[in-house]
Amino acid sequence: MNEKYVAQDIEKKWQAYWLEHNTFKTDYDESKEKYYVLEMFPYPSGNLHMGHVRNYSIGDVVARFKKMKGFNVLHPMGWDAFGMPAENAAIKHGIAPSKWTYENIANMKRQQQELGLSYDWDREVATCKEDYYRWTQWLFQQFYKKGLAYKKEAKVNWCEHCHTVLANEQVIDGLCWRCDNKVEKKDLKQWFLKITDYADRLLNDLDKLDHWPERVKTMQKNWIGRSEGAQFAFEIPEINKNIEVYTTRVDTIYGVSYIVLAPEHPYVEELIANKPNKAELDAFIHKVRNLNEIDRTSTDVEKEGLFTGAYAKHPMTGKDIPIWIANYVLVDYGTGAVMGSPAHDERDNKFARKYNLPILPVVQNEDNSLTFDEWQTEAHEDGILINSEEYNGMPSAEAREAIIKNLEERGIGRKMVNYRLRDWLISRQRYWGVPIPVVYCDKCGEQLVPEEELPVRLPEDVTFDAGAISPLATSENFVKTTCPKCGGEARREIDTMDTFIDSSWYFLRYTDARNDKEAFNKKLADYWMDVDQYIGGIEHAILHLLYSRFFVKVVHDLGLVSYDEPFKGLLTQGMVLKEGSKMSKSKGNVVSPEEIVAKYGADTARLFILFAAPVERDLDWSDEGVEGSYRFLNRVWRIVDAYQELAKAGHSEKLSKDEFALRRELHRVIKKVTEDLDGKFNFNTAISSIMELVNAMYQFKDSHDTVQADLGHELVEKLLLMLAPFTPHITEELWHEVGKTGSIHQQDWPIYEEAALVIDEVEIAVQVNGKVRDKMTIPVDMPKADLEAQALALDRVKEFTDGKTVAKVIIIPNKIVNIVVK
Repeated sequence: MNEKYVAQDIEKKWQAYWLEHNTFKTDYDESKEKYYVLEMFPYPSGNLHMGHVRNYSIGDVVARFKKMKGFNVLHPMGWDAFGMPAENAAIKHGIAPSKWTYENIANMKRQQQELGLSYDWDREVATCKEDYYRWTQWLFQQFYKKGLAYKKEAKVNWCEHCHTVLANEQVIDGLCWRCDNKVEKKDLKQWFLKITDYADRLLNDLDKLDHWPERVKTMQKNWIGRSEGAQFAFEIPEINKNIEVYTTRVDTIYGVSYIVLAPEHPYVEELIANKPNKAELDAFIHKVRNLNEIDRTSTDVEKEGLFTGAYAKHPMTGKDIPIWIANYVLVDYGTGAVMGSPAHDERDNKFARKYNLPILPVVQNEDNSLTFDEWQTEAHEDGILINSEEYNGMPSAEAREAIIKNLEERGIGRKMVNYRLRDWLISRQRYWGVPIPVVYCDKCGEQLVPEEELPVRLPEDVTFDAGAISPLATSENFVKTTCPKCGGEARREIDTMDTFIDSSWYFLRYTDARNDKEAFNKKLADYWMDVDQYIGGIEHAILHLLYSRFFVKVVHDLGLVSYDEPFKGLLTQGMVLKEGSKMSKSKGNVVSPEEIVAKYGADTARLFILFAAPVERDLDWSDEGVEGSYRFLNRVWRIVDAYQELAKAGHSEKLSKDEFALRRELHRVIKKVTEDLDGKFNFNTAISSIMELVNAMYQFKDSHDTVQADLGHELVEKLLLMLAPFTPHITEELWHEVGKTGSIHQQDWPIYEEAALVIDEVEIAVQVNGKVRDKMTIPVDMPKADLEAQALALDRVKEFTDGKTVAKVIIIPNKIVNIVVK
């Protein structure tokens, strides 16, 4: 055994061995209980960062531990490979997106392998490969056939100068990233998935997810945004039409003093057609249309509006109510119109005060103890109705039911459940994505590409020059096709899919990654799914996780799988910070994983990142902490060698008192580490316990020349087994150095022995008048009378008791004897 621990030599050796011997390959085996652990797959940006290292190290510990516990573990990895950066590289540097992507994948895969991650690379997927996106297109077609995919007009970012649609990321401060000209909003027909059809199930089934963080479930619940209220109409005599509004507070209907429409509402053009301030209104509409939703709905943004000059009839009082347009109302949210009841809504109140609109109080707190101003500043909740005709004196809840009944009887309103969630816009006017498998025929209309013709391949003869609605439109060979129904001329869809589609089902493909006949085999998917432990950042709490849940529910309804939730357990790890800030190139505080691995080895990087903080919390990078982890692994290297020598010279007799204590410490640590890893993810405290065991082994070595042979071997073997999930390379090397055969990662997890934890003797403190004067070791079951007598007989105790009267002796079993003297 080498005297010195040289991480780099050891790690390259074992990485090659694991790859050659398919050490981490996983096969279907229904005789074994499965465990599916998955870290969110990365976008192949080019290099791993420390956040990746933390994410993958956590998953790798779970996978290795579960494998050692006897589970059939599925632990795959792949690449979320479509997206804007590859396309931007093509535009800026003239590199094909595929070349840029595959080079990055190769580099990041090498980096992952250098970390010693236990992936089954036979199951690797890349969403940009035809053997993957063929099935993404097939799944889209199943959604389409089920009535869940449809096309309608929606807004895009449009640069008139470049005559090009821009992704949100390509709009910088409202300007085109290429030409710096102003970007406008334009209506284009785009594809949507009807996720709203699943809103109730997505909401209700959050209750099934017992092993998800409550914070994430709350975020999804708020995003879905289910509310119960009323939808009713305001008549507009001027154009002989009705405006529908939705509210959860119909009890405040008598306080409505204005209505606000989204500037894009279809009635607005009619309403302002002959108004004297039409030019001003048109300019305002144009300005608002080109703001993004975040800018329009943020609580920090000033609410702006203009009066249209038109009025609606109040459905309860018949009074004229002014119709406004404003920046904070969105046409595709709710009905595109809202009622303003400014006495009972903070936003409405600010808007009314800004534009001097009437503020009519119609709800008062129950005991009438607040003035109107106090009610405005302190509460907008339920109360007792006032100024509301026959509903005066009713509690809000009762009044809501009564008013809805009135509206229903008159045929102008109804009770309704509403959602914040909107259908998923999946069209992207980009190249590097999955082509949507639809063609358009002037005779037959919209047609799906026949399944046997999938995949619809991305063409290579595209240009990224300005002037095209989509890069795919620049390929005549791609666009021109034949209609699958009539055989006549047809044109292909030139949009590609949102990359969130790709990541909404990749975990299913891993279960059967090489299947060229179907997306996945149901028997295999049902065996492996759902994912037992999913690991990733909190930033994916809503979109990716919600879309994945939606996809699985649809796939379940199609009869392709037997479960309807994708992820049983979810762990959201914290970020890796440097000096309290998120690592970024602009701040100059990036720590390169490659540099750390080159200097200290992957095991040190893994150990530090798992030890430095609980997994759910942010971790602050520490060079001293890395050094400390490296020193610890050197201590492990030396203590294994030392105990091999101690055991050679050791006896085979019964354990001595010190040896028994050392074995007790070993089994205490096995128990603690097992508990910390078994579903708790307490990696930092598990590592701390292993460090305590190593310290105990050093303390024993420093005061003994030998160790009982079996104990010496047991200590080394079980120390290495416990460390193996955290530091796979050094433990594999030492495992073989001490004469073991087979990979350490294919061994069973050590089991602690209850008998070894039994304590026969304890050391207790002996106090006189509350001050410790001596200590003594006693049998744990020593009778109180004997314990008292032995304590009083101690020489150090006699110094403080001689000549004094013992008033009483207080005994805390196995801890303290306190002698009270006068």
